[in-house]
Amino acid sequence: MSAEPSPPTASYAFDPELAELAAMAVTVAPTDAVETRERAQAMMAALRGDVDTSTLDIDDRQIPGPQGAPPVTVRVYVPHTRAATPTPAVLYIHGGGFFMGTLDSEHAGPATMATTLGIVVVSVDYRLAPEHPYPAGLDDCFAALDWMHRSAEALQLDTTRIAVNGGSAGGGLAAAVALRARDLDGPPICFQYLGIPELDDRLDTPSMRRFVDTPMWSRPAAEKSWEWYLGDLHHGDVPYLAAPARATDLSGLPPAYVSVMEFDPLRDEGLDYACRMLAAGVSVELHCFPGTFHGSAMVQTAAVHRREAAERLAVWKKALRLT
Repeated sequence: MSAEPSPPTASYAFDPELAELAAMAVTVAPTDAVETRERAQAMMAALRGDVDTSTLDIDDRQIPGPQGAPPVTVRVYVPHTRAATPTPAVLYIHGGGFFMGTLDSEHAGPATMATTLGIVVVSVDYRLAPEHPYPAGLDDCFAALDWMHRSAEALQLDTTRIAVNGGSAGGGLAAAVALRARDLDGPPICFQYLGIPELDDRLDTPSMRRFVDTPMWSRPAAEKSWEWYLGDLHHGDVPYLAAPARATDLSGLPPAYVSVMEFDPLRDEGLDYACRMLAAGVSVELHCFPGTFHGSAMVQTAAVHRREAAERLAVWKKALRLT
């Protein structure tokens, strides 16, 4: 059985509009992946609102997986009215600590993105740890990126405007996809959006050491997340494609936007990765949202997250050359 959830014991200056979620989204140190997934899915179902998909064609497809691996399921969102033809596209990688998350759990994100921007969005149902440790998840995401490029004519995509988007563990995977694409000289990526990214298995930043009982995500959760994702590599010779913060060369990457939340154990690894990309000559925009915590964007009505959503829209319009 997993440990019973407990409320935060430290005092955090959360934005008052986020207090209700902070009290409900108590800290859980996962010990069983299946049980934790079920709990998370129940919580997400309770918080998830209706999503208007009336202006979208949505299609679940099986695409070729990595060599020797099973096919990968992707969900393709195509707006009835496109911003342009050929159309910009985004590979959407869900979060969940590498061991949670489904196409349904973050259905609202890619649906809203496709509708609002008039672009094609491909959400990837990558294999999860601990049943499928690294590199399974990364391999599946990269296979989806490759499929988007190979299917560009059929999907009417502009291959010069294909980007990657990920949040939390999805942000870590998006960063790794960008690194692998650079190292293999393609498929090309025009932009990487890294939201509250999970990047560093070493767990030695000030925010990771301090935030041991924050809502939604905490140091104990991060410890188990990396243990499950890395498998036999845990505490061993971890490659930078598993934990992008370990990369010593960040040059040649696509432009990036990195967002972090003030009271998130992942905060400092995101800040550091963004600053190191800047130092390596990569164009980066960086924002830390005050009074927030990991996953607090679920309170979409809070002023700070309305501001975040408006900024995200503006960032995507510029990155995909829609304005």
